[in-house]
Amino acid sequence: MEIILLVLGGLGLFLFAVNMLSTTLNDLLGDKARHVIRKYVSNILSSILTGLIVTIILDSSSAVIILTIVLVNARVLTFHHAMGIVMGANIGTTFSSQLIALDIGKYSPIAIVAGVIMSLFSRSDRLSKTARALIYFGILFFGLYTMERSVEPLRDDGTFIQWMHRLNNPLKGAGAGALVTLIIQSSSATVGIVITLAKKGLIELPGALAVMLGAELGTCSDTLIATIRSNRQAIKTGLFHLGFNLVSIILGLIFFQPFVHFIYFLSGRASLAQQVATGHIMFNVLGVILFLPFVKLIARLLDWMVPDKPEASMRSPVTG
Repeated sequence: MEIILLVLGGLGLFLFAVNMLSTTLNDLLGDKARHVIRKYVSNILSSILTGLIVTIILDSSSAVIILTIVLVNARVLTFHHAMGIVMGANIGTTFSSQLIALDIGKYSPIAIVAGVIMSLFSRSDRLSKTARALIYFGILFFGLYTMERSVEPLRDDGTFIQWMHRLNNPLKGAGAGALVTLIIQSSSATVGIVITLAKKGLIELPGALAVMLGAELGTCSDTLIATIRSNRQAIKTGLFHLGFNLVSIILGLIFFQPFVHFIYFLSGRASLAQQVATGHIMFNVLGVILFLPFVKLIARLLDWMVPDKPEASMRSPVTG
């Protein structure tokens, strides 16, 4: 019971910090982020790069994709521009996995204390928001550190180990990842939990990658909700995000064993946590590489499936 409470407490801290950090950074950098998204989407490659960079800055692919849907719905961007941003955001979200894989959780109180001190002496709204962002950043990794320490006793729990072995089945692992992400509404949290288990040797690489695949699907729910009562360009953006993730996951499951061996080869002697983080970034990078040659074809297909209403045409779209 104590383990469950500590895991839930750590997860609660992580989810709280992810939400508040994203909100704070959006308040701090939101206008700049919108400006960057509007300005640097002249072609598909620049759109991907824009989505990647803004996602790393805001630390949330969902926030960037929802922001993009809002801009499309406001007729500032077109659906065609948004496709690249969505793909870039999927790569950008893997940056947090690389941070989580590093053993920096033990130093998280330093960021919290530094943020508190900054907030006490801040005399400007901008500095105050920066201090809060630093605090939430520290809380995020402290939550992961709490979970990491709380699961240590599970190493000797035969029932738990047996259950984790079942996740090595790609379909079971992906189903578990999708369900967990759907419940907690954060693919970063799901991947964070998996990397935390990997650090303690409580999950194998195949199971971790399978759960990660499922998490990619579960994260589509909030972006689809964002398209409710939006114009058809925004709806197509949400459908593209779903289709991109769904096709990538299906291919990942079909070629699951070769992908696992590829990550083993690519990671060398890296720790299991680093292997999972590498798998996360390679999965999304390979997905973008796969989709890139077919972007125009996919755009035409979605335009045919969800045609724009005459009055929905944009009055002043971004050129490109």
